[in-house]
Amino acid sequence: QVQLVESGGGSVQAGGSLRLSCVVSGRTFAGLNMGWFRQAPGKEREFLAWITWNGRNSNYAASVKGRFSISRENPENTVYLQMDSLKPEDTALYFCAAAVGIPTENHNNYRYWGQGTQVTVSS
Repeated sequence: QVQLVESGGGSVQAGGSLRLSCVVSGRTFAGLNMGWFRQAPGKEREFLAWITWNGRNSNYAASVKGRFSISRENPENTVYLQMDSLKPEDTALYFCAAAVGIPTENHNNYRYWGQGTQVTVSS
């Protein structure tokens, strides 16, 4: 059973920073391509970033490019999302996800999901 557990969410003022973590267990982490998504109330799940299993390639949504950074530490079975210059519109429930195949922006391509961590940005 693969488990993903996110942490690091919280409340922050606009312009602030947070770093989200996602620890994966139950499967060889180094073989997984990882992604981060978010979902605000009443909105669809939104792609944020993905990173390949070896950390050599990554991709970002236009809405977060230049503000968010995805990284991973395979020995720690952990993927991170560093979020800077946060805006009120970044308020959402943030999820990490694992794709067995090629990482994409489509959430349907991700097989395993965490429960999410809430991020609230006040103006």
